[in-house]
Amino acid sequence: MNLILLGAPGAGKGTQAEVLTAKLGIPAISTGNILRAAVKEGTEMGLKAKSYMDAGGLVPDDVIIGILKDRLAQPDCAKGFILDGVPRTIAQAEAIERMGIRIDKVLDLAVDEEVIFNRMSGRRVCEKCGASYHIHTKPSKVEGVCDSCGGQLVTRKDDQPETVRDRLKAYHAQTEPLIDFYRSRGKLAVVESGSTVEATTAEVMKALEA
Repeated sequence: MNLILLGAPGAGKGTQAEVLTAKLGIPAISTGNILRAAVKEGTEMGLKAKSYMDAGGLVPDDVIIGILKDRLAQPDCAKGFILDGVPRTIAQAEAIERMGIRIDKVLDLAVDEEVIFNRMSGRRVCEKCGASYHIHTKPSKVEGVCDSCGGQLVTRKDDQPETVRDRLKAYHAQTEPLIDFYRSRGKLAVVESGSTVEATTAEVMKALEA
């Protein structure tokens, strides 16, 4: 099954992607992770992306889609994949279609903005290994210390209030139009976010079985 997870920053896409990976046995692919991996491996597209990132610019669509194409060609994607954070724009979605990538279902995680602010202000990330935590819903065993590697847990710049407001504005302008794009293709299922991760997962699984 080839899936796309849509939703505003903080809607829980990464969390649900992790759960679905375990349940369905297919990899979750996020823009950030594939960009970092391509840069680290020094692939042709990775080096192109690095030149933009080093200059403080946005990585253009054709480079992101090129890196995505390389990632989807890997053996672990043979039975399906979950895209988290890509496509971000109509142009990227159209590029994915032109590449001939079949998308079976697009899940839009619908969450109130007030809930998003509460969620994101509680997020913590290990500065060593990148593991994600939340002070309320997924705390580390020792406050401020990563369970996996003992690294320090920090608040990402992306999760600070001013940045969250900017990210939500960008989401409404650039990514929200994808809801109608995929609805018009009969691929969209709207999933109302539950009060817990488990409740949201139950709604996600219902949507996938529908």
